[in-house]
Amino acid sequence: MKDYASYSFWLGTSGDDLRPRGRLEGSEEADVAILGAGFSGLWTAYYLLRAEPSLRVTILERDIAGFGASGRNGGWCTANFPVTPNELCRRFGTRRTQDLVTAMRDTVDEVGGICQAEDIDAQFHKGGVLRLARGNQQMPAIEAAYGAYQNLGLAEGMRLLNEEQTAERIRVAGTVGALFSPHAATVHPGRLVRGLARAVERRGAKLREQSEVTGVVNGRPATLRTCQGEVRADVVVLAGEAYLSSLPGFRRRVMPLYSLIGLTPPLSQEQWRTIGWGHRECVSSMRYTVDYLQRTIDGRILFGSRGEPYHLASTIQDRFDRHAPMHRSIEGLLHDWFPNLRAMDFTHTWGGPVGMPRDWMPNVSFDSKSGVAVAFGYTGQGVAISNLAGRALADLVLGKSSAITSLPLVGHRSRRWEPEPLRWLGARYVQRAYARVDAKAERTGEPPTGRSLAERLGRH
Repeated sequence: MKDYASYSFWLGTSGDDLRPRGRLEGSEEADVAILGAGFSGLWTAYYLLRAEPSLRVTILERDIAGFGASGRNGGWCTANFPVTPNELCRRFGTRRTQDLVTAMRDTVDEVGGICQAEDIDAQFHKGGVLRLARGNQQMPAIEAAYGAYQNLGLAEGMRLLNEEQTAERIRVAGTVGALFSPHAATVHPGRLVRGLARAVERRGAKLREQSEVTGVVNGRPATLRTCQGEVRADVVVLAGEAYLSSLPGFRRRVMPLYSLIGLTPPLSQEQWRTIGWGHRECVSSMRYTVDYLQRTIDGRILFGSRGEPYHLASTIQDRFDRHAPMHRSIEGLLHDWFPNLRAMDFTHTWGGPVGMPRDWMPNVSFDSKSGVAVAFGYTGQGVAISNLAGRALADLVLGKSSAITSLPLVGHRSRRWEPEPLRWLGARYVQRAYARVDAKAERTGEPPTGRSLAERLGRH
């Protein structure tokens, strides 16, 4: 049996028994069958059963609840969305963008409210989010982001901070300013996903672990097949995020890209006095290559970044979860951000794949003819978006029209990724080019132009 506690600090400290529940054996009937016991599948089950307690819901999970991104992420529950407000306005118009931004902000509070209602000790802490400008070259992007929310009439509570105001919150080397938003919280995702699994079981759902879905048959009823049996249901929900790329029909709909994380030991009180960060905001900079940090409840610094190379044919393997060169690079970033920690090494490292759609836009939909619902493509923002997606899928499956089902991500279908090896060549090119763009901006002090091929290909 796998040592599931070793896959991330979050799973190892979830306080839960990680021994797998029983697997599916033989055939079962259900009203709703769900692939995946991560946030998307569990939130969908939760809202379905809260609305219709008599529903028969079966969840099939390849490993254990929370094994994927739900148990390995950076612990950000944020209103941030993969597509920027300006790009959302261009694609969907101002009103629908305002509705989506507002719904995402409400979702942060929704997650916190469910934690309280279901007695899930997920260490939910709403401290907001700080986007730092580490150098003058990043300040135009900060100002543009603030301006976008002002244009939408949604900048209330947000603050554009100068160097001194930023240092009052957190002291990071090279920082010249920041944008603060109150619409974010940190969570212990392992506790959240494992607690949510228990909550849906209390409401009557059957959770079958170590039951990998090997095939999906459309129709009414539709079927999820495993090597040990199958579940026939009026509706099947495919909620496997990046892991859906292994299913026929999804190989070009979602690309698994790895995100990697390092975690420090608890810092001393003196070290924290030097850094500040007393409000425990989510923190990131404006680099293309992405960084995301949180201060954990026990006084550690979590530092995450992209950079693990994309693997040909969207391959996902456990050995890709740790990539020594990238983890060393992330440790170097920690030392660069916080020079007083230069003697400190990570005590934990891990990683995992996130689902990337071709246009950065999450896909949430239900086809009543085939009986198949899907939710995927969160691009690393899934802690909050998965809750919104779960509520949308519950409404769609139950035939309810709501404010949520009219949001732009509902019914959206991204165009497919290129076939291999073009996908591999393109992904590797963009990953390397983003690193070059960041390095040039930091070397010259000039902001990225936005005109390079990689920037245009990845515009969102």
